[in-house]
Amino acid sequence: MPATEKPPAAAQAMIVPLALAQFIASYAATNMNVAISAIAKDLNTTVVGMQTTITLFTLTMASLMIPGSKLTEIWGRKRCFAIGLVIYGAGALIAAFAQGLGLMIFGYSALEGIGSALMIPPIYILVTVAFPDIKSRAKNFGIISGAAGLGAAAGPLVGGVITSAIGWRASFIAQVLVVVAIILLVPRIHDPGISGPKPAFDVEGAVLCAVGLFFVVLGILQSSTYGWFASREDFTIGNTVVIPKGGVSPVWLFVAIGAAILAWFFLHLRGREHNGKVALIPLRMFRDRTANLGMGTQLIQWLTMQGSFFVISVFLQQERGYSAIKTGLVLTPATAGILIASALAERFARRHTQRWLIQVGFAITAAGMILMLTVAGATKGSIDFVPGLLLIGLGVGAMLTSSVNVVQSAFPERDQGDISGLSRSVSNLGSSLGTALAGSIVASALLPDNKVYTLSIVVMLVITLIGLVIALLLPHQRTTAPAQSAVPEPEHAE
Repeated sequence: MPATEKPPAAAQAMIVPLALAQFIASYAATNMNVAISAIAKDLNTTVVGMQTTITLFTLTMASLMIPGSKLTEIWGRKRCFAIGLVIYGAGALIAAFAQGLGLMIFGYSALEGIGSALMIPPIYILVTVAFPDIKSRAKNFGIISGAAGLGAAAGPLVGGVITSAIGWRASFIAQVLVVVAIILLVPRIHDPGISGPKPAFDVEGAVLCAVGLFFVVLGILQSSTYGWFASREDFTIGNTVVIPKGGVSPVWLFVAIGAAILAWFFLHLRGREHNGKVALIPLRMFRDRTANLGMGTQLIQWLTMQGSFFVISVFLQQERGYSAIKTGLVLTPATAGILIASALAERFARRHTQRWLIQVGFAITAAGMILMLTVAGATKGSIDFVPGLLLIGLGVGAMLTSSVNVVQSAFPERDQGDISGLSRSVSNLGSSLGTALAGSIVASALLPDNKVYTLSIVVMLVITLIGLVIALLLPHQRTTAPAQSAVPEPEHAE
Protein backbone atom coordinates (compact mmCIF):
# COMPACT_ATOMS: atom_id res chain seq x y z
CA MET A 1 0.00 0.00 0.00
CA PRO A 2 1.49 3.41 -0.89
CA ALA A 3 2.73 5.51 2.02
CA THR A 4 0.15 8.23 1.28
CA GLU A 5 -2.69 5.75 1.86
CA LYS A 6 -1.23 4.18 4.99
CA PRO A 7 -3.26 4.94 8.14
CA PRO A 8 -1.56 7.67 10.22
CA ALA A 9 -1.67 5.45 13.31
CA ALA A 10 0.39 2.79 11.53
CA ALA A 11 2.98 5.36 10.52
CA GLN A 12 3.16 6.91 13.98
CA ALA A 13 3.48 3.55 15.73
CA MET A 14 6.88 2.88 14.22
CA ILE A 15 8.49 6.09 15.51
CA VAL A 16 9.17 4.67 18.99
CA PRO A 17 11.35 1.72 17.85
CA LEU A 18 13.12 3.88 15.26
CA ALA A 19 13.87 6.61 17.82
CA LEU A 20 15.09 4.07 20.38
CA ALA A 21 17.43 2.54 17.79
CA GLN A 22 18.86 5.95 16.93
CA PHE A 23 19.28 6.74 20.62
CA ILE A 24 21.19 3.54 21.41
CA ALA A 25 23.48 3.95 18.39
CA SER A 26 24.35 7.53 19.40
CA TYR A 27 24.74 6.49 23.03
CA ALA A 28 27.23 3.77 22.06
CA ALA A 29 29.41 6.35 20.32
CA THR A 30 29.93 8.53 23.43
CA ASN A 31 29.33 6.56 26.65
CA MET A 32 32.59 4.59 26.39
CA ASN A 33 34.71 7.70 26.94
CA VAL A 34 33.99 7.84 30.68
CA ALA A 35 34.71 4.13 31.21
CA ILE A 36 38.03 3.84 29.38
CA SER A 37 40.19 3.53 32.50
CA ALA A 38 37.89 1.03 34.22
CA ILE A 39 37.62 -1.20 31.15
CA ALA A 40 41.36 -1.05 30.47
CA LYS A 41 42.08 -2.17 34.04
CA ASP A 42 39.63 -5.10 33.92
CA LEU A 43 40.81 -6.30 30.51
CA ASN A 44 44.52 -5.94 31.39
CA THR A 45 45.06 -3.56 28.50
CA THR A 46 46.00 0.10 28.16
CA VAL A 47 44.07 3.33 27.74
CA VAL A 48 45.54 3.52 24.23
CA GLY A 49 44.09 0.08 23.50
CA MET A 50 40.63 1.24 24.56
CA GLN A 51 40.93 4.48 22.59
CA THR A 52 41.80 2.33 19.57
CA THR A 53 38.68 0.25 20.20
CA ILE A 54 36.48 3.35 20.20
CA THR A 55 38.22 4.64 17.07
CA LEU A 56 37.61 1.34 15.27
CA PHE A 57 33.90 1.51 16.15
CA THR A 58 33.67 4.96 14.55
CA LEU A 59 35.64 3.79 11.52
CA THR A 60 33.51 0.69 11.00
CA MET A 61 30.24 2.58 11.25
CA ALA A 62 31.33 5.46 8.99
CA SER A 63 32.93 3.19 6.38
CA LEU A 64 29.93 0.88 5.98
CA MET A 65 27.08 3.40 6.12
CA ILE A 66 26.73 3.79 2.34
CA PRO A 67 26.99 0.04 1.55
CA GLY A 68 24.57 -0.56 4.43
CA SER A 69 22.04 1.84 2.96
CA LYS A 70 22.23 0.10 -0.44
CA LEU A 71 21.31 -3.18 1.23
CA THR A 72 17.97 -1.64 2.25
CA GLU A 73 16.99 -1.77 -1.43
CA ILE A 74 17.98 -5.44 -1.66
CA TRP A 75 16.87 -6.87 1.69
CA GLY A 76 14.09 -4.37 2.39
CA ARG A 77 14.15 -1.53 4.91
CA LYS A 78 12.42 -3.33 7.77
CA ARG A 79 14.47 -6.50 7.32
CA CYS A 80 17.73 -4.54 7.10
CA PHE A 81 16.78 -2.66 10.28
CA ALA A 82 16.02 -5.93 12.11
CA ILE A 83 19.26 -7.60 10.96
CA GLY A 84 21.22 -4.55 12.11
CA LEU A 85 19.57 -4.76 15.53
CA VAL A 86 20.44 -8.44 15.93
CA ILE A 87 24.09 -7.88 14.95
CA TYR A 88 24.34 -4.84 17.22
CA GLY A 89 22.78 -6.69 20.16
CA ALA A 90 25.11 -9.65 19.67
CA GLY A 91 28.08 -7.28 19.67
CA ALA A 92 26.94 -5.59 22.89
CA LEU A 93 26.48 -8.98 24.57
CA ILE A 94 29.97 -10.13 23.55
CA ALA A 95 31.45 -6.84 24.77
CA ALA A 96 29.63 -7.17 28.11
CA PHE A 97 31.34 -10.49 28.85
CA ALA A 98 34.67 -9.82 27.08
CA GLN A 99 37.72 -10.98 29.02
CA GLY A 100 40.28 -9.40 26.72
CA LEU A 101 40.82 -6.60 24.23
CA GLY A 102 40.32 -8.90 21.23
CA LEU A 103 36.75 -9.82 22.16
CA MET A 104 35.99 -6.21 23.06
CA ILE A 105 37.12 -5.08 19.59
CA PHE A 106 35.12 -7.87 17.94
CA GLY A 107 31.95 -7.14 19.91
CA TYR A 108 32.00 -3.36 20.23
CA SER A 109 34.10 -2.12 17.31
CA ALA A 110 33.14 -4.68 14.66
CA LEU A 111 29.66 -6.02 15.40
CA GLU A 112 28.17 -2.87 16.94
CA GLY A 113 29.71 -0.83 14.12
CA ILE A 114 28.29 -3.14 11.44
CA GLY A 115 24.92 -3.25 13.20
CA SER A 116 24.76 0.54 13.35
CA ALA A 117 25.59 0.84 9.63
CA LEU A 118 22.70 -1.51 8.82
CA MET A 119 20.03 -0.13 11.16
CA ILE A 120 20.58 3.64 10.94
CA PRO A 121 19.86 4.30 7.20
CA PRO A 122 16.46 2.53 7.31
CA ILE A 123 15.40 4.81 10.18
CA TYR A 124 15.53 7.91 7.99
CA ILE A 125 14.21 6.16 4.88
CA LEU A 126 11.14 4.82 6.69
CA VAL A 127 10.29 8.22 8.19
CA THR A 128 10.70 9.93 4.82
CA VAL A 129 8.42 7.57 2.89
CA ALA A 130 5.84 7.33 5.71
CA PHE A 131 5.31 11.08 6.04
CA PRO A 132 5.08 12.74 2.60
CA ASP A 133 4.54 16.33 3.74
CA ILE A 134 7.31 18.50 5.19
CA LYS A 135 5.46 19.46 8.37
CA SER A 136 4.54 15.99 9.63
CA ARG A 137 7.95 14.74 8.56
CA ALA A 138 9.57 17.57 10.54
CA LYS A 139 7.72 16.46 13.68
CA ASN A 140 8.95 12.89 13.39
CA PHE A 141 12.45 13.80 12.28
CA GLY A 142 12.42 16.00 15.38
CA ILE A 143 11.78 12.93 17.52
CA ILE A 144 14.51 10.96 15.74
CA SER A 145 16.98 13.85 15.86
CA GLY A 146 16.16 14.46 19.49
CA ALA A 147 16.92 10.81 20.21
CA ALA A 148 20.23 11.13 18.34
CA GLY A 149 21.22 14.27 20.20
CA LEU A 150 20.05 12.88 23.54
CA GLY A 151 22.04 9.68 23.04
CA ALA A 152 25.21 11.56 22.12
CA ALA A 153 24.88 14.19 24.85
CA ALA A 154 23.64 11.91 27.64
CA GLY A 155 26.06 9.08 26.84
CA PRO A 156 28.84 10.33 29.14
CA LEU A 157 26.43 11.05 32.01
CA VAL A 158 24.47 7.79 31.80
CA GLY A 159 27.64 5.81 31.13
CA GLY A 160 29.35 7.49 34.09
CA VAL A 161 26.45 6.75 36.44
CA ILE A 162 26.17 3.10 35.39
CA THR A 163 29.94 2.55 35.51
CA SER A 164 30.25 4.17 38.95
CA ALA A 165 27.18 2.49 40.47
CA ILE A 166 27.33 -1.01 38.96
CA GLY A 167 30.24 -1.40 36.55
CA TRP A 168 31.07 -0.85 32.90
CA ARG A 169 29.70 -4.26 31.85
CA ALA A 170 26.24 -3.17 33.00
CA SER A 171 26.31 -0.42 30.37
CA PHE A 172 26.57 -3.03 27.61
CA ILE A 173 23.89 -5.20 29.24
CA ALA A 174 21.62 -2.13 29.25
CA GLN A 175 22.22 -1.77 25.50
CA VAL A 176 21.28 -5.43 24.99
CA LEU A 177 18.04 -4.95 26.92
CA VAL A 178 17.12 -1.88 24.87
CA VAL A 179 17.85 -3.76 21.64
CA VAL A 180 15.65 -6.66 22.76
CA ALA A 181 12.84 -4.17 23.48
CA ILE A 182 13.25 -2.64 20.02
CA ILE A 183 13.18 -6.07 18.35
CA LEU A 184 9.87 -6.78 20.10
CA LEU A 185 8.53 -3.53 18.60
CA VAL A 186 9.72 -4.27 15.05
CA PRO A 187 6.31 -5.75 14.01
CA ARG A 188 4.88 -2.24 14.51
CA ILE A 189 7.05 -0.95 11.65
CA HIS A 190 5.19 -0.66 8.36
CA ASP A 191 7.41 -0.82 5.28
CA PRO A 192 5.50 -0.08 2.05
CA GLY A 193 8.22 -1.92 0.16
CA ILE A 194 10.22 -0.98 -2.90
CA SER A 195 8.64 -1.29 -6.32
CA GLY A 196 10.51 -2.87 -9.20
CA PRO A 197 13.27 -5.48 -9.29
CA LYS A 198 15.92 -5.60 -6.60
CA PRO A 199 19.21 -4.01 -7.74
CA ALA A 200 22.45 -5.96 -7.89
CA PHE A 201 24.91 -5.19 -5.12
CA ASP A 202 28.00 -3.36 -6.36
CA VAL A 203 30.65 -5.30 -4.41
CA GLU A 204 33.67 -3.50 -5.89
CA GLY A 205 32.05 -0.11 -5.26
CA ALA A 206 31.21 -1.09 -1.68
CA VAL A 207 34.82 -2.12 -1.00
CA LEU A 208 36.27 1.05 -2.56
CA CYS A 209 33.80 3.26 -0.69
CA ALA A 210 34.42 1.54 2.67
CA VAL A 211 38.21 1.52 2.36
CA GLY A 212 38.36 5.12 1.12
CA LEU A 213 36.19 6.42 3.96
CA PHE A 214 38.14 4.25 6.42
CA PHE A 215 41.43 5.96 5.55
CA VAL A 216 39.93 9.46 5.50
CA VAL A 217 38.31 9.06 8.94
CA LEU A 218 41.38 7.27 10.31
CA GLY A 219 43.56 10.16 9.15
CA ILE A 220 41.29 12.70 10.80
CA LEU A 221 41.31 10.76 14.07
CA GLN A 222 45.13 10.62 14.04
CA SER A 223 45.29 14.41 14.34
CA SER A 224 44.88 14.28 18.13
CA THR A 225 48.09 12.22 18.33
CA TYR A 226 50.26 13.69 15.58
CA GLY A 227 48.74 17.15 15.01
CA TRP A 228 47.54 18.62 11.73
CA PHE A 229 50.77 20.05 10.35
CA ALA A 230 54.16 19.08 11.82
CA SER A 231 54.15 15.60 13.37
CA ARG A 232 54.42 15.80 17.17
CA GLU A 233 56.20 12.43 17.33
CA ASP A 234 57.73 9.77 15.11
CA PHE A 235 55.25 7.90 12.95
CA THR A 236 56.38 4.29 12.75
CA ILE A 237 55.21 1.14 11.01
CA GLY A 238 56.67 -1.81 12.86
CA ASN A 239 60.15 -0.69 13.86
CA THR A 240 60.59 1.63 10.88
CA VAL A 241 60.21 5.38 11.27
CA VAL A 242 58.18 6.43 8.24
CA ILE A 243 57.76 10.09 9.21
CA PRO A 244 60.15 11.57 11.81
CA LYS A 245 59.00 14.00 14.47
CA GLY A 246 58.74 17.46 12.92
CA GLY A 247 57.94 16.09 9.45
CA VAL A 248 54.60 16.42 7.70
CA SER A 249 51.84 14.98 9.89
CA PRO A 250 50.82 11.41 8.92
CA VAL A 251 47.24 12.71 8.99
CA TRP A 252 47.73 13.83 5.41
CA LEU A 253 49.23 10.50 4.39
CA PHE A 254 46.09 8.66 5.49
CA VAL A 255 43.77 11.32 4.04
CA ALA A 256 45.66 11.27 0.72
CA ILE A 257 45.36 7.48 0.51
CA GLY A 258 41.66 7.71 1.31
CA ALA A 259 41.11 10.52 -1.22
CA ALA A 260 42.88 8.52 -3.94
CA ILE A 261 40.71 5.46 -3.25
CA LEU A 262 37.55 7.61 -3.21
CA ALA A 263 38.59 9.12 -6.56
CA TRP A 264 38.91 5.56 -7.87
CA PHE A 265 35.47 4.90 -6.37
CA PHE A 266 33.91 7.78 -8.32
CA LEU A 267 35.58 6.63 -11.55
CA HIS A 268 34.16 3.17 -10.83
CA LEU A 269 30.65 4.64 -10.39
CA ARG A 270 30.91 6.55 -13.65
CA GLY A 271 32.13 3.43 -15.46
CA ARG A 272 29.25 1.30 -14.18
CA GLU A 273 26.67 3.91 -15.12
CA HIS A 274 28.26 4.30 -18.57
CA ASN A 275 27.94 0.53 -19.06
CA GLY A 276 24.30 0.53 -17.93
CA LYS A 277 25.00 -1.27 -14.63
CA VAL A 278 23.67 -0.37 -11.18
CA ALA A 279 26.28 1.55 -9.18
CA LEU A 280 26.57 1.49 -5.39
CA ILE A 281 25.28 5.06 -5.34
CA PRO A 282 24.08 7.05 -8.38
CA LEU A 283 26.23 10.02 -9.32
CA ARG A 284 23.11 12.19 -9.46
CA MET A 285 23.16 12.12 -5.65
CA PHE A 286 26.08 14.55 -5.81
CA ARG A 287 24.50 16.96 -8.30
CA ASP A 288 21.61 18.33 -6.23
CA ARG A 289 22.54 21.77 -4.89
CA THR A 290 20.00 21.72 -2.06
CA ALA A 291 21.11 18.31 -0.81
CA ASN A 292 24.81 19.21 -1.07
CA LEU A 293 24.35 22.39 0.95
CA GLY A 294 22.10 20.54 3.41
CA MET A 295 24.75 17.89 3.95
CA GLY A 296 27.29 20.68 4.43
CA THR A 297 25.18 22.02 7.30
CA GLN A 298 24.85 18.49 8.71
CA LEU A 299 28.61 18.00 8.72
CA ILE A 300 29.18 21.29 10.55
CA GLN A 301 26.37 20.69 13.04
CA TRP A 302 27.80 17.35 14.19
CA LEU A 303 31.34 18.75 14.07
CA THR A 304 30.51 21.69 16.34
CA MET A 305 28.33 19.63 18.69
CA GLN A 306 30.81 16.81 19.24
CA GLY A 307 33.80 19.15 19.20
CA SER A 308 32.26 21.52 21.74
CA PHE A 309 31.15 18.71 24.06
CA PHE A 310 34.64 17.20 23.89
CA VAL A 311 36.37 20.50 24.69
CA ILE A 312 34.02 21.33 27.56
CA SER A 313 34.30 17.81 29.00
CA VAL A 314 38.10 17.91 28.96
CA PHE A 315 38.15 21.44 30.41
CA LEU A 316 35.83 20.49 33.29
CA GLN A 317 37.75 17.33 34.16
CA GLN A 318 41.30 18.62 33.73
CA GLU A 319 41.01 22.27 34.75
CA ARG A 320 38.12 22.10 37.22
CA GLY A 321 38.74 18.56 38.49
CA TYR A 322 35.15 17.42 37.90
CA SER A 323 34.24 13.73 37.98
CA ALA A 324 32.65 12.01 34.97
CA ILE A 325 29.21 12.20 36.59
CA LYS A 326 29.52 15.88 37.49
CA THR A 327 30.79 16.66 33.99
CA GLY A 328 27.75 14.93 32.52
CA LEU A 329 25.46 16.91 34.81
CA VAL A 330 27.03 20.21 33.71
CA LEU A 331 26.33 19.23 30.07
CA THR A 332 22.66 18.56 30.88
CA PRO A 333 21.45 22.02 29.71
CA ALA A 334 22.74 21.23 26.20
CA THR A 335 20.85 17.93 26.27
CA ALA A 336 17.72 19.72 27.46
CA GLY A 337 18.09 22.30 24.68
CA ILE A 338 18.34 19.60 22.01
CA LEU A 339 15.24 17.86 23.35
CA ILE A 340 13.21 21.08 23.61
CA ALA A 341 14.06 22.18 20.06
CA SER A 342 13.41 18.72 18.65
CA ALA A 343 10.05 18.49 20.43
CA LEU A 344 9.01 21.82 18.91
CA ALA A 345 10.11 20.81 15.39
CA GLU A 346 6.57 20.36 14.06
CA ARG A 347 5.39 23.70 15.45
CA PHE A 348 8.44 25.45 14.00
CA ALA A 349 7.86 23.78 10.60
CA ARG A 350 4.27 25.06 10.51
CA ARG A 351 5.47 28.65 10.93
CA HIS A 352 8.85 28.73 9.22
CA THR A 353 10.73 27.06 6.40
CA GLN A 354 13.43 24.49 7.08
CA ARG A 355 15.96 26.86 5.52
CA TRP A 356 15.07 29.61 8.01
CA LEU A 357 15.28 27.21 10.94
CA ILE A 358 18.78 26.07 9.94
CA GLN A 359 19.94 29.67 9.67
CA VAL A 360 18.46 30.62 13.05
CA GLY A 361 19.85 27.44 14.57
CA PHE A 362 23.38 28.35 13.55
CA ALA A 363 22.91 31.90 14.88
CA ILE A 364 21.67 30.62 18.26
CA THR A 365 24.52 28.09 18.46
CA ALA A 366 27.05 30.84 17.73
CA ALA A 367 25.53 32.99 20.48
CA GLY A 368 25.84 30.07 22.89
CA MET A 369 29.51 29.63 22.03
CA ILE A 370 30.16 33.30 22.61
CA LEU A 371 28.67 32.91 26.08
CA MET A 372 30.86 29.84 26.65
CA LEU A 373 33.93 32.00 26.07
CA THR A 374 33.08 33.95 29.22
CA VAL A 375 33.31 30.97 31.60
CA ALA A 376 37.02 30.16 31.26
CA GLY A 377 37.96 32.09 34.39
CA ALA A 378 38.93 29.87 37.32
CA THR A 379 36.50 31.63 39.68
CA LYS A 380 33.43 30.73 37.64
CA GLY A 381 30.99 28.11 38.97
CA SER A 382 29.04 25.37 37.22
CA ILE A 383 25.93 27.53 36.92
CA ASP A 384 27.78 29.86 34.55
CA PHE A 385 27.84 27.12 31.90
CA VAL A 386 24.04 26.86 31.77
CA PRO A 387 23.10 29.79 29.44
CA GLY A 388 25.71 29.00 26.80
CA LEU A 389 25.12 25.25 26.81
CA LEU A 390 21.35 25.72 26.68
CA LEU A 391 21.66 27.97 23.63
CA ILE A 392 24.02 25.54 21.92
CA GLY A 393 21.54 22.72 22.56
CA LEU A 394 18.57 24.74 21.30
CA GLY A 395 20.44 25.77 18.15
CA VAL A 396 21.75 22.31 17.36
CA GLY A 397 18.36 20.71 18.08
CA ALA A 398 16.60 23.03 15.64
CA MET A 399 19.22 22.41 12.93
CA LEU A 400 19.51 18.63 13.21
CA THR A 401 15.86 18.11 12.35
CA SER A 402 15.71 20.74 9.62
CA SER A 403 18.90 19.69 7.85
CA VAL A 404 17.85 16.04 7.74
CA ASN A 405 14.48 17.12 6.38
CA VAL A 406 16.06 19.27 3.67
CA VAL A 407 18.42 16.53 2.52
CA GLN A 408 15.97 13.62 2.57
CA SER A 409 13.20 15.68 0.96
CA ALA A 410 15.42 16.67 -1.96
CA PHE A 411 14.99 13.23 -3.58
CA PRO A 412 12.09 10.96 -4.56
CA GLU A 413 11.33 7.67 -2.81
CA ARG A 414 13.42 5.63 -5.24
CA ASP A 415 16.54 7.49 -4.05
CA GLN A 416 15.88 7.40 -0.30
CA GLY A 417 18.20 4.46 0.37
CA ASP A 418 21.10 6.17 -1.39
CA ILE A 419 20.65 9.63 0.10
CA SER A 420 20.09 8.23 3.60
CA GLY A 421 23.42 6.39 3.59
CA LEU A 422 25.25 9.36 2.10
CA SER A 423 23.68 11.73 4.63
CA ARG A 424 24.56 9.49 7.59
CA SER A 425 28.14 9.12 6.33
CA VAL A 426 28.49 12.90 6.21
CA SER A 427 27.14 13.22 9.77
CA ASN A 428 29.57 10.56 11.02
CA LEU A 429 32.41 12.34 9.26
CA GLY A 430 31.40 15.56 11.02
CA SER A 431 31.37 13.83 14.42
CA SER A 432 34.82 12.34 13.81
CA LEU A 433 36.21 15.63 12.54
CA GLY A 434 34.79 17.56 15.50
CA THR A 435 36.31 15.29 18.12
CA ALA A 436 39.62 15.07 16.23
CA LEU A 437 39.89 18.80 15.63
CA ALA A 438 39.06 19.69 19.21
CA GLY A 439 41.29 16.90 20.52
CA SER A 440 44.24 18.03 18.43
CA ILE A 441 43.97 21.56 19.84
CA VAL A 442 43.66 20.30 23.41
CA ALA A 443 46.56 17.87 22.97
CA SER A 444 48.84 20.48 21.42
CA ALA A 445 49.67 21.93 24.86
CA LEU A 446 50.95 25.07 23.17
CA LEU A 447 48.86 27.33 25.38
CA PRO A 448 48.54 27.23 29.17
CA ASP A 449 45.44 26.46 31.22
CA ASN A 450 42.26 28.20 30.07
CA LYS A 451 43.82 29.48 26.84
CA VAL A 452 43.49 26.03 25.21
CA TYR A 453 39.79 25.98 26.08
CA THR A 454 39.33 29.50 24.72
CA LEU A 455 41.14 28.71 21.46
CA SER A 456 39.10 25.52 20.98
CA ILE A 457 35.77 27.30 21.47
CA VAL A 458 36.88 30.12 19.13
CA VAL A 459 37.66 27.51 16.45
CA MET A 460 34.22 25.92 16.97
CA LEU A 461 32.63 29.38 16.75
CA VAL A 462 34.37 30.16 13.45
CA ILE A 463 33.23 26.82 12.01
CA THR A 464 29.68 27.50 13.21
CA LEU A 465 29.72 30.84 11.37
CA ILE A 466 30.90 29.03 8.23
CA GLY A 467 27.87 26.77 8.67
CA LEU A 468 25.67 29.86 8.87
CA VAL A 469 27.08 31.08 5.55
CA ILE A 470 26.32 27.70 3.95
CA ALA A 471 22.78 27.86 5.37
CA LEU A 472 22.28 31.30 3.83
CA LEU A 473 23.11 29.77 0.44
CA LEU A 474 20.34 27.17 0.71
CA PRO A 475 17.68 27.75 -1.97
CA HIS A 476 14.07 28.43 -1.03
CA GLN A 477 12.22 25.21 -0.40
CA ARG A 478 9.26 23.35 -1.84
CA THR A 479 6.35 22.90 0.52
CA THR A 480 5.56 19.35 -0.59
CA ALA A 481 8.26 16.70 -0.49
CA PRO A 482 9.02 14.65 -3.60
CA ALA A 483 9.39 11.40 -1.69
CA GLN A 484 6.48 9.77 -3.49
CA SER A 485 7.30 11.09 -6.93
CA ALA A 486 9.22 9.36 -9.66
CA VAL A 487 11.32 12.46 -10.22
CA PRO A 488 12.06 15.50 -8.07
CA GLU A 489 9.53 18.31 -8.27
CA PRO A 490 10.61 21.84 -9.16
CA GLU A 491 11.37 24.14 -6.30
CA HIS A 492 9.05 26.97 -5.31
CA ALA A 493 9.79 30.16 -3.46
CA GLU A 494 8.92 30.55 0.17
